[in-house]
Amino acid sequence: MERLVVIGAGMAAGRMLEHLTAATSEYEITLVNAEPRGTYNRLMLSPVLAGEKTYPDIITHDDAWYAARGIKTRFGERVLGIDRAVKRVACETGPLDYDRLVIATGSSPFIVPLPGHDLDGVIPYRDLEDTERMMSLPMGAKAVVIGGGLLGLEAAAGMAARGIDVTVIHIMGHLMERQLDPEAASLLQASLEAKGIAILCDAHSEAILGEAGHVTGLKLKDGRVIPCDLLCMAVGIRPAIQLAKEAGLATDKGIIVDDQLRTSDADIFALGECTEHRGAIFGLVAPLYDQADVLAKTLRGEPATFVQKSLSTKLKVTGCDLFSAGDFAESAERENILYREDGIYKRLILEEDRLIGAVMYGDTGDGAWFFDLIQSGQAVSEVRDTLIFGEAYAGKAALPRCSLAA
Repeated sequence: MERLVVIGAGMAAGRMLEHLTAATSEYEITLVNAEPRGTYNRLMLSPVLAGEKTYPDIITHDDAWYAARGIKTRFGERVLGIDRAVKRVACETGPLDYDRLVIATGSSPFIVPLPGHDLDGVIPYRDLEDTERMMSLPMGAKAVVIGGGLLGLEAAAGMAARGIDVTVIHIMGHLMERQLDPEAASLLQASLEAKGIAILCDAHSEAILGEAGHVTGLKLKDGRVIPCDLLCMAVGIRPAIQLAKEAGLATDKGIIVDDQLRTSDADIFALGECTEHRGAIFGLVAPLYDQADVLAKTLRGEPATFVQKSLSTKLKVTGCDLFSAGDFAESAERENILYREDGIYKRLILEEDRLIGAVMYGDTGDGAWFFDLIQSGQAVSEVRDTLIFGEAYAGKAALPRCSLAA
């Protein structure tokens, strides 16, 4: 049997191994992971932080799962290097020889290099250990979260649910600026503030303060100091490519792969957030699962091609439903259809009689239908007056007209 070594046990690697071992595997598989555990649902760390779930609830691949499929595991072990000439992976407890290698090293959280960023109590929000650090704070402690994107808001909401005094610092003018327009973001902010979370937008960090090696606060450029016992940075991720780069594989923003997830070395593949495909890198789980399916088929010798797809974003931040898709930037050539009622906000963006973007807050039930319209590019003139009310009502003229934004 050929020897397959997989580096990284994230969600993409877990899904690939599911597909690969669904039938009799032609490989002797060894899985190496720096975290001291196998695959778990990283998306569910926020409910764990909020106390809604426990870590065992989010395990997707336990020891018995790997054993049943004959997968050897080395958890809590770092890979030190890859020797492509002899096809060997150097690990902390000894080398592993391979015939084929999959690099699924994921991504690393970006830490803003502010003065004091290396103080104890300054953490990212990436794995179970980070989550446990936040969970260990006593009720009434103070925390600062830098970053008003999805991850930062989930961290803030989870800690607030545990009785922590949380302040979110966001450099942009409104929260989640990549997914939401200002009005939807203002509704989200109001909801979070009602939960006791302080939010400062247009706020620029200057330095992290500390005493005796531990964080004590964040100083802003306007002179304000926000006291804290813990500071969480949630300002983005970067593909973890160092291992591949040191091995001489082609890299740019990520590890460059072709349509079959093959790197510049024919016997080495890359998968997940560490990859770069046709100039794009990936952070959402849907394309990573598509990659996993393609790679499993490729490893079995079956034809498969990874194709990038347009994506919509349906999110839930602390019980607040959000949806966005397409292009929702303002433009004189575009028409906006708006709906507002009791904390519900919907905005559709039309251009040349086509739906090109949608942003919704509070009621996202028709998100998939709107996304299909965006992807198909079909004309919507016949249902223009009732489009905002969704699939069940589109085209029923008895409904009142939608408001037209100037």
